[in-house]
Amino acid sequence: MEYRQLGASGLQIPVLSFGTATFGGGNEFFRAWGNTDVAEARRLVDICLEAGVNLFDTANVYSRGLAEEILGQALEGRRNEVLISTKATFPMSDGPNDFGSSRLHLLKACDDSLRRLGTDHIDIYHLHGFDARTPVQETLRALDDLVQSGKVRYIACSNFSGWHLMKSLSVSERHGWARYVGHQVYYSLINREYEWELMPLGLDQGVGAIIWSPLAGGRLGGRFRRGQPAPADSRQQQGGGQGPDVPDELLFGIVDVLDELAAETEKTVAQVALNWLLQRPTVTNLVLGARNEEQLRQNLGAVGWNLTSEQVARLDAASATPPIYPYWHQRNFPMLKASVV
Repeated sequence: MEYRQLGASGLQIPVLSFGTATFGGGNEFFRAWGNTDVAEARRLVDICLEAGVNLFDTANVYSRGLAEEILGQALEGRRNEVLISTKATFPMSDGPNDFGSSRLHLLKACDDSLRRLGTDHIDIYHLHGFDARTPVQETLRALDDLVQSGKVRYIACSNFSGWHLMKSLSVSERHGWARYVGHQVYYSLINREYEWELMPLGLDQGVGAIIWSPLAGGRLGGRFRRGQPAPADSRQQQGGGQGPDVPDELLFGIVDVLDELAAETEKTVAQVALNWLLQRPTVTNLVLGARNEEQLRQNLGAVGWNLTSEQVARLDAASATPPIYPYWHQRNFPMLKASVV
């Protein structure tokens, strides 16, 4: 397993991590992802550790805490072997203070996550989204206090826009507080908007990208085919899909090239799609979800080899989409190097 440094930190993490949104199936949305119980979770953890995957990603909102509880039980007795990443921000109840990034909510959310996970510290603590109601200074001071207390080792964010992240980094620098070293983002061959603003920011500011839904909700897993109905048991069809719809022409054009490269490399379509991501700038880690052992083992095969530069270029061309302003304008002047790709 390859390990990479997470942003401008000293933390080394594996290029693959295991995501636990499939644990518990506590409501209709998350049941579409999966309903892994404790026994199966322990088996999946075993497989990950055997492969060198020691980072496990969860969130308090996954099945309203049930995923954290199951992960904590699955890791019992093995805490010193692993890294745990969890998140807060989204609503945990209908209470007026039970969401967001206020000091009140974050301190309580962190303690609740520690209790559910059965641990005394969280290795990477993410804000799951940006809370524009709360002053950035309040949020970052609370996160710095969590780091100083030892409850959190590193802080990261997720689903921020460029100005959200840059303002936060500036405030942290001004006050000497802990800064975001990672950004968990939606990025895949069919959704490349991350490259427009957030990738150049990550390169400039030392923020590593942790990719969620790297197979675009399963659409790049090899089961979505031209001229065929979407699989009835897919996350998309069962109401658990995330991310924007994309034109069939774009999706299946990418799948056609993935098929060609899978044949050339003797890998699966999913493994090729994941390997392409691992060669992108700033990408530090891919969060893999799996409902069962077969899916997990297949996805683990995305590492230990690399597409050639020519094969990467073919996928780049198949997945290219016109950028919005000002990014199309910046690309007219490549000598200024305002864009990365």
